[in-house]
Amino acid sequence: MFEVEIRAEAALGDAMKALTKEISMRVRAMLCVVAIPMMMQHAAGANEYVGVHQIVVPSKERGNNLNVTVWYPAKSGGEPVVLGESVFFAGTPAMRDAPISDGKFPLILLSHGAGLAGNPQAMSWIATPLAQQGFVVAGPTHPGNSGENRSAAETMKIWLRPGDLTETLNAMETDSFFKAHLDQGKIGALGLSMGGNTALAIAGARIDPKLLASYCDTDALNSSLCEWVRQSGVDLHTMNLQSAGRDNEDKRIRFAMAIDPAPIDIFEFKSFSGISIPVDIVNLGQPGKIPPTAEASEVAKAIPTASYTAIGDASHYSMFAECKPGASEIAASEKIGDPICTDGGGRSRNEIHAQLIDMTTVAFSHALKTDP
Repeated sequence: MFEVEIRAEAALGDAMKALTKEISMRVRAMLCVVAIPMMMQHAAGANEYVGVHQIVVPSKERGNNLNVTVWYPAKSGGEPVVLGESVFFAGTPAMRDAPISDGKFPLILLSHGAGLAGNPQAMSWIATPLAQQGFVVAGPTHPGNSGENRSAAETMKIWLRPGDLTETLNAMETDSFFKAHLDQGKIGALGLSMGGNTALAIAGARIDPKLLASYCDTDALNSSLCEWVRQSGVDLHTMNLQSAGRDNEDKRIRFAMAIDPAPIDIFEFKSFSGISIPVDIVNLGQPGKIPPTAEASEVAKAIPTASYTAIGDASHYSMFAECKPGASEIAASEKIGDPICTDGGGRSRNEIHAQLIDMTTVAFSHALKTDP
């Protein structure tokens, strides 16, 4: 399932450099054609502009700083940028460092996946519409999950990810740009793929160190991810898992949403029953055909306050941005075996994204914009 998220990384480096100049030249023209229709396609009352701002957050546990991308409702101004564009995927426009809109807004902490989707800007397709609908969305880059510094060892330190969200929340509550515009106490978490695992962990689920250590003993659970782990010389049994089973719950989080959470099968199952906040879980695919390492219907039953939805005509790849023309051919030429531009059949990725955006907007509005 994660093969594309690992193998495609090598194809991105040189091509991304070539794209940078092209993007900067055409972004203003593209914004005129794309941005306003896109910003007006959702519910009435949507903010016309979305700003994006970068902050740096210290992490004592990581021993390094976290780079955090923040989307927010904005006033006119700032520098036009396109986020998340690659040789495969279309980007999403925003306005860098635009003035933030007046008022106070709920905060959504966003956790990305690994590999090809291993950075918050790859999630711009869902983060930008949420900002249009009156949320501040803050996504840290989980170290080692993609790019030039990708690392199988760091990626598999899954128990550190919730701490990245907690450190981001700590920083946002004191950041001079945002603190006066956050609706205090109205905080949620959204995660996709491995980020869905993170969202469940910060809600109170606990990793079982034994299950994590044995995750790649065979290829039965996740052959492509585990192949990368082995090729990188990583033995999960010898990794220091002393802290892996700790409680990562952040009680400031009022609601969590996990989309195709993976790996779902490394948690201590009984810990799900201890989650007390509302949780929405969404699987991408037909029941019975969802990869076991992401299939979360039984998990949803174990969480007292959870709801569950499966989108049958979607696939795990539906959480990627829309493919550019010719992306499938480029992927084939780079010997990327996974169908990165193929969904479940029937609807386009744009239509599936529209459903996911509506679902998240409704869920977070209900959880964070209404009084308890």
